Amino acid sequence: MGRPATPKLSVEKIAAAALALVDKKGEFTIGEVAAALAVRPSSIYNHLAGKTEIIEAMRALIFTEDPALLASGFWMDTLRALLRQYRDAFGRHPRLIPMLTAHTVSSPDVVHMYDDIATVLSEAGVPTAQLLDVITVLDSFVIGSALDIAAPDQVWDPANARTPVLVKAIEAAGEGRPRADRAFELGLDLILGSLKSFAPPIT
Repeated sequence: MGRPATPKLSVEKIAAAALALVDKKGEFTIGEVAAALAVRPSSIYNHLAGKTEIIEAMRALIFTEDPALLASGFWMDTLRALLRQYRDAFGRHPRLIPMLTAHTVSSPDVVHMYDDIATVLSEAGVPTAQLLDVITVLDSFVIGSALDIAAPDQVWDPANARTPVLVKAIEAAGEGRPRADRAFELGLDLILGSLKSFAPPIT
């Protein structure tokens, strides 16, 4: 009997099965992934060496859920688009974030995204010695913003506020995704605006 035209297992299928488990309960085991794919655990190891490689495969998977962006035009517009895509990728899978932040980024697809960000920042005038500092600031902002998407519609309980200032702010801000999106765009404006200070003077 010949081999099936479509292989039963692949890195992408393993990553998708693991991601479904993480989305559901925040964790996964090799055994659970194997059961979800109706294979033996040993079959998983023919494709990925263990949990760390599966986590990196999930990292790559969530960043390929959207079409790749073409880096073109003004650096600020390019960076804004990249960061929106980055936040949306994490925002779809907030339970995956703790796993990803606990492991070194090694997925080629994701490292290439950081290549793009570093290139854009360098072209904007950020010195090499500060590139990773700025990227870390962007990472922290985007990851926090992704978690904000998954937050309850009402993040702050006005009943426990000590002053009317906070109560009015909570009422004015609204709830849910619109508030989270508005806060994210404001943060982008503040951060990207500050990056203009690195730009070389126009002569």
